[in-house]
Amino acid sequence: MNAKQLRGSQGSSDYARAKRRRRADMGRLTFHSTPVIFNHMVEYNLHLDDLFGSLANSVRRDILQRLIHTQLTISQLAEHYEMSFAAVAKHLNVLAKAQLIVKRRKGKEQIVSIAPEAIQHASHYLAQFEELWNYRFNELDKILQEDD
Repeated sequence: MNAKQLRGSQGSSDYARAKRRRRADMGRLTFHSTPVIFNHMVEYNLHLDDLFGSLANSVRRDILQRLIHTQLTISQLAEHYEMSFAAVAKHLNVLAKAQLIVKRRKGKEQIVSIAPEAIQHASHYLAQFEELWNYRFNELDKILQEDD
């Protein structure tokens, strides 16, 4: 019901009273602005979750292997698997969400290529653990040499 209908059906005094009540209620509302906290580490970890989650599937790893040296269309990729075109497209969407591949249109086809930057993120993340384990093995070697 719009304002004109409300005035006609209830009379002008009821309409004015309702309008004043709404204004008074709005005056009483307090809006507390909550600061938005953006945690880069959480975002980075979510990206890594997507990345490693997408690498957990053998078909997606095989797709990446095929894209290392060349760019292929979705149809060309789908020929290599005994699954529907739609299933291959879903695998590609998971890889694209993880930023492991890039899709671009060329006419009616989508050309798929690998995005090496994402692999570099995973490699950097894993290098931290490699450094930790190398340190621990070196410390273990020192302890074992002291015992000899």
